[in-house]
Order: sequence, then structure tokens, then C-alpha cells
Amino acid sequence: MWNKVGPVLSAQTRVIDTIRAFFKSQNFLEVFTPILVPVPSCEPNLEVFETQLRTSKGAKRRGFLIMSPEYSIKKLLAQGIGNCFEITKCFRNEEEVSRLHNPEFMMLEWYRVNANYFDIMNDFEKLFLQIIGKNSFIYQGTEYDLTPPWPRISVRDAFEGNIPDEENFSADFFNKVEPKLTASRRPAFIYDYPQYQASLAKINSKGYAERFEVFLAGLELGNCFTELTNAAQQKKRFEKELLERKAAGKTEYPIDEEFIKALEKGLPEVAGIAVGVDRLVMLAADAPTISDVLSFPAEKLFRI
Repeated sequence: MWNKVGPVLSAQTRVIDTIRAFFKSQNFLEVFTPILVPVPSCEPNLEVFETQLRTSKGAKRRGFLIMSPEYSIKKLLAQGIGNCFEITKCFRNEEEVSRLHNPEFMMLEWYRVNANYFDIMNDFEKLFLQIIGKNSFIYQGTEYDLTPPWPRISVRDAFEGNIPDEENFSADFFNKVEPKLTASRRPAFIYDYPQYQASLAKINSKGYAERFEVFLAGLELGNCFTELTNAAQQKKRFEKELLERKAAGKTEYPIDEEFIKALEKGLPEVAGIAVGVDRLVMLAADAPTISDVLSFPAEKLFRI
């Protein structure tokens, strides 16, 4: 048994140690935010794990496992903590267990103040090169060139000027763009998304969301925003997303008003990114599936 688990734990530990060393060398503060919260984030396409907090005196409160630590970290940013990062467990329900998905997974988020999404691109390049340790590597029999700077491709250019509408965007990206990115044998940052995919991102002067996703070897590794700091605009987006959740039959819950209050108090100009740590370990360990880098994958724990 150890012959199988040992290499997994070694690769995971090496990646996490490298992440911590990278950010601490730049004086980023490591933070630790709650996994169990009273109000989760609003993503309309994701489902939560809901539970109930009960006290010995009979008090009962709804509780949720986080889909992301983003809201909690931003509450800390509003208090002035500065550059920070967190490595934590996150949970998403009603997702098929697959080569790239597990309902419980490890996420890295970092936030750089007085920065935008292009600064986070530079951070990601440097971090990933430290994890791999060289400018090229072989994953599943294919060699990939990591020499910086990595290609930066706008969504408009990726679709040759014809950005798909909201209903067809994800399918078109998966079918038309991702195969080209994989075939290039290079990592790539896809940036400047249409406004309907802005989520928590700032809109730039060209009318695009200051957002990027980074892809390598057919894997989406991270999702970044220059963060929206306007409380009124953010609340309107949340209201829209909660309506979308309701229409999709997802679990209903209110807006996190404490998060809105944090924005009203004042969030610094900041950019942040969410990165799937297990996928980084997959690449570093040359593992074909996420289950191969988890000691207790859901498909074995729950026999699904």
C-alpha cells in the first residue's frame, strides 16, 4: 500500500512546500480562513454541501462547506492585511467524479495589492517554474515548453474575433480553443473575458472583464480577476447570480452581507487567483488523473 501512497504524499508535500516558500520569500502573509461558513459564495453553476450547526442548548444554524475561501480572504484584505495567500480544502457538490474533478479538493488562493491580472500572470509563471524546476517537462509522454514569457491570448483573439454568446461560450471554448492550446505544447493565459463572465472581476476601459484562466496540457489550472471593489456593483451581480441559482434549481441562500460591508469599508486595488493544487501535483508527478494524487479519492471512499 505504501508503495502507491508514498509517492503521492511526497509529490503533494513537495508542491505545497514550494508554494509556501515562494510566497513567504516575498513576504506574503499565510492566512487560515474557515471551511464551515454561514453563507457560501454565489457561483450560479456550482452546488454546495449544506449542513447544520447545532449547539448543546438547542440553537440551530445553516452551515455550508466553502467552494472557495475568496470571501473570507477579502474580508481580511479590507482590514488591511496586504499581500496574502491560503492553501485550503474546498468542496463542490453535484459534480461528476472524473479525471480532473473530486468533490473535495485543495485550493491555493493568493492576492497581491496594488496589482492587476497581468501581475498575477507573472506570479503564476514564476511559481510554476519553481514547482517544475526547469523550462520544459514531460507530462504523459508529451514535452511542454515552459520558457517565459508564456503566451497571453485574449478571448477575442482565441475565437478569431467571434466571441460566443453566453449560452454557448463554455462548449465552444472546450471544443474549439482548448484543443489548439494543448496542441501548442505551451502554457497559455486566456484573458479579457466578456462581461457576462465577469463574476467578481473589474471591467476595463475596453468593456472586457479583467480576468484570465491559465491552461497547460489540457488542464485549466487557475482563474484570476483584477478584483471588483465597488460594493454596489458587486451586490447587483450577486443578486443576478442568486436568481440564476434559483432558476437552475440550486440550493438557495442569501447574499453574504458581511462581504458587501467589507467592500463598503474599502477593498484595496487588488488582484487574486484561485489555483487547483491537486492539478499542480498531477503535472509535477506525471499523474494522469486527480485520483492518482489523492490518498483518499471520493470514487474509492464512496464507491462511485
